[in-house]
Amino acid sequence: MVGVLALQGDFREHFAVLCKLGVDAKEVRTKEDLSRVDGLIMPGGESTTINKLLRRQGLDEEIKRKARIGFPVFGTCAGAILLSKEIIGDSQQPLGLLDISVKRNAYGAQLDSFEEDIDVKGIGLVKAAFIRAPLITRVGKGAEVLARYQGNPVLVRQGNLLASTFHPEIEGETKIHELFLKMIKERRTPSE
Repeated sequence: MVGVLALQGDFREHFAVLCKLGVDAKEVRTKEDLSRVDGLIMPGGESTTINKLLRRQGLDEEIKRKARIGFPVFGTCAGAILLSKEIIGDSQQPLGLLDISVKRNAYGAQLDSFEEDIDVKGIGLVKAAFIRAPLITRVGKGAEVLARYQGNPVLVRQGNLLASTFHPEIEGETKIHELFLKMIKERRTPSE
């Protein structure tokens, strides 16, 4: 079963994609919810708000613990910001799991949102929506860039972690979710 963090943001759109793929999904709002899923999608939304709610629920430490032992986590937009090691010019503390640095809202305001087809390594063209998207400014040695837009990384994978600065779920695109489902399926289940 795939969990979708449902504290704030566009979690319903991720549910729609998972439903389209015939995948069992569960809203994750508590540590108990998190304990019942095989992987977690952290949706786009307002990263500061999601971060505060994660901490209030104690989910931040539990996500970090599970991710460090191989639990798959996929963050889109705000989710990618929260997975990062560093947020440039921002005092909020991300989860620090994925060895990237990001700059929030780097592509502009809501009115500057756009869609673009991007070429993803091993997948091909994917429809991507950039909505107040962050910019990945640094990618550590352990992380692999799977897609770029105008030379900038927009999809990065580091082992069991996947992060996109865009929203693949907005137009019902399934290819990135299928990649994440493959990551879950390939995971060897360590003792948790």
